[in-house]
Amino acid sequence: MDMNQIMQQAQQFQQKMAEVQQELAKQEITSTVGGGMVTAKVNGKNELLSITIDREVINPDEPAMLQDLVVAAINDAMKKAREAMQGEMTKMTGGMNLPGLSNLFG
Repeated sequence: MDMNQIMQQAQQFQQKMAEVQQELAKQEITSTVGGGMVTAKVNGKNELLSITIDREVINPDEPAMLQDLVVAAINDAMKKAREAMQGEMTKMTGGMNLPGLSNLFG
């Protein structure tokens, strides 16, 4: 394989990776915690799209519980988004571990 072929393959890989990132950015990942009390929705870019809080969990005397549920819902949704991206990258690379690639999404 000559250098031109290697560069061409690298460019194709980079283009495919950008396409995968764009597709995943459009996905919406949802996490619900506390038996449905708090639901967080993020996109594939780990941006929070919405948060839904059940009225019953809003207790002014216990803000810490609600705060914990919100944090848990957001963190779980973001974890699912990262796992989806890593799964797509694994498919794309055929399971090869490419140095630095995992750092882009974690």
